[in-house]
Amino acid sequence: MTDWIDIGTLNDIPQRGARTVRFAGEPEIAVFRTGDDKVFALVNECPHKKGPLSQGIVHGHAVACPLHNWNIALASGEAQGADKGCTPTIPVREENGRILLARPVAMKDAA
Repeated sequence: MTDWIDIGTLNDIPQRGARTVRFAGEPEIAVFRTGDDKVFALVNECPHKKGPLSQGIVHGHAVACPLHNWNIALASGEAQGADKGCTPTIPVREENGRILLARPVAMKDAA
């Protein structure tokens, strides 16, 4: 069973933008909102040079890394095109205008 944490409203994230959250002992998570109001969450590091994906440009259902312009699919975390690599995804969902993020494993172990 997945524990879900309410991290705010959909409107807390600008369309085609991102916000970050961090839980103790876990990597920073980037939560993205697309132009069609879908939400996705990835570890906030590009698989190439660890660039902060939350600072990238969201286009469609992908984000361009601000360091070297790698395009990362928001649904899978996979690099697109000729680039190879993957950023871990985090389960996230939108429910009644609220964003719910799956509780990280380390937090579960500490509870």
